[in-house]
Amino acid sequence: MMKRRYARKLFNLKRPYDLKKSDDLFCLAMRENAMYHYNNCEDYKRILDEANFDPTNIESIDDLIDLPFIPTLYFKHHELFSKPLWKMPIKATSSGTSTGFKSKIALSVGDLWRGFKMIKRLFAVHKLWSMRPVTYLIFGYEPTKHSDAGIMKTAYGFTYVAPAKKRIYAIRYSKEKGYQVDLEHMKQAFISASKKRTPIRTIGFPAYTYFLLKEMEAEGIKLTMPKGSKITVGGGWKQFYAEKVDKQEFYRLVHDVLGIKEKNCVEFFGAVEHPILYIDCEHHHFHVPAYARVIIRDPDTFKPVPNGQIGLINLLTPMVEGTPLLSIMTDDLGILHDEGCSCGAQSPWLEIIGRVGIKDITTCAQGAEDLLKS
Repeated sequence: MMKRRYARKLFNLKRPYDLKKSDDLFCLAMRENAMYHYNNCEDYKRILDEANFDPTNIESIDDLIDLPFIPTLYFKHHELFSKPLWKMPIKATSSGTSTGFKSKIALSVGDLWRGFKMIKRLFAVHKLWSMRPVTYLIFGYEPTKHSDAGIMKTAYGFTYVAPAKKRIYAIRYSKEKGYQVDLEHMKQAFISASKKRTPIRTIGFPAYTYFLLKEMEAEGIKLTMPKGSKITVGGGWKQFYAEKVDKQEFYRLVHDVLGIKEKNCVEFFGAVEHPILYIDCEHHHFHVPAYARVIIRDPDTFKPVPNGQIGLINLLTPMVEGTPLLSIMTDDLGILHDEGCSCGAQSPWLEIIGRVGIKDITTCAQGAEDLLKS
């Protein structure tokens, strides 16, 4: 069995935003990972062979441009695994398409260990770890044995960043009705929390948080959350871009309704098909961590475009051995910025513009919004 020594070194890096110094190690880890999947996944081998790409030829960071990418849509119609499913402790799905198709990935024990190291390091840099118990208000799905949704598992895992005194969900499950949105329950949870000393942390779809705060503002509700409270969101800003609701309006609402300052608002970006964590900095920039690279490609030619120009977002990482997720082409449009950021992070930052018009795809957030409108 191939030992993942370069991936291990990459995920042990102490400076997660120093991309220039990690280029060579990232390249070696990608070659190592590509060779592993090439030798253990017949479909992935076929994809590389048909593209006439030999993974042993990866010698520099520039060679990764030619590594065949796999569209996220492909994973909604095909299952690619490089290990037997019974050997992998985590199976997760994305949200469904309009026809019910979902991406299905699996993570090995080694993948989980690398993910843990990534989260440990990034959360330390962003000062998210805390030993103080908090009340979690989760604007997402209540976990049940009936769902393998990756975003649900991610949100639940987040509740271990600080000890959970209580977990309260916006999308609650019952045998009779399935998942139902209950924002009134969340409103009462905010009001109750404001009268106590335990800080809160939110996580989940920004659509729910935003709509609830708008409703509370219209009702003239102004609260002051306990010191140490944070608002964190993830998994759905794309729909807000389409509806032309910008982040600053969201932060204003958070401050006016909950009394929480913008510096305590944090956003995450990630995907089931690319389980790397992107955390926005104090200026709300998604800096690319050393565990990943981002290529922005022309939507027509798929050639890389210069930094600063808009294109399709291609995400790369050598993290996973359970599923060949080395190079994933999303259906998101974005811009990679390499101008300096006063937060101190040295790596470029990713601006997500929106989603291309692929009608077949429905994200978790879109599915959640459908629930909200029903």
